Amino acid sequence: MPAARPRRGAEDSTTGRDAGLPELAGGPPGMGVVEVRRSARRRRTVTAYREKGRTVVLIPAAFSPAEERRWVAQMVAKLQTREERRRRSLGGDDELMARARALSAAHLDGLAEPTSVRWVDNQNRRWGSCTPADGSIRLSGRLRSMPEYVVDYVLVHELVHLLEPGHDERFWAHVARYPRAERARGFLEGIELAASAGDADGDPAADLVD
Repeated sequence: MPAARPRRGAEDSTTGRDAGLPELAGGPPGMGVVEVRRSARRRRTVTAYREKGRTVVLIPAAFSPAEERRWVAQMVAKLQTREERRRRSLGGDDELMARARALSAAHLDGLAEPTSVRWVDNQNRRWGSCTPADGSIRLSGRLRSMPEYVVDYVLVHELVHLLEPGHDERFWAHVARYPRAERARGFLEGIELAASAGDADGDPAADLVD
């Protein structure tokens, strides 16, 4: 599943450039570089999400430096807490394989039988990938921070590739058997839109931390 390619140098509407910050001193480990983007379109809302190993925090342009520091620290901590909770619930590769088999049984009559399903950290432009020839499925580690129904949708998408290698009408008919397929696709499209536009205002991906 390819992701939309982010625009280079997504601009903040106030300064005309990215407002980047180094990794927060004393901040939660594992969150990488924290990038702050100010937007004149924002009045009060603050949003945070993960993008290619970075933590992006979107704040109103009118925030003072003190407000920025306070909100960035708060949102980074909130995002990390949510990610850790989801990581525990999703588990490792064994749990992912069990999840895939359960989804195949529930929505694909058990016809999709993967030989391996695992998390990978080298897929930055795809949410998932499948090799029908050997039955292997790989999911991007970026999905660990997303709702479980979105992870399940990507799993179903890749499971269907074991039955239909292309993206024809039969493929999408199989995918549509997953009840939350449309909602999950909208969520992922919202994530990609936020990444390309540099702002999540009006974004349908409501599960972003805000």
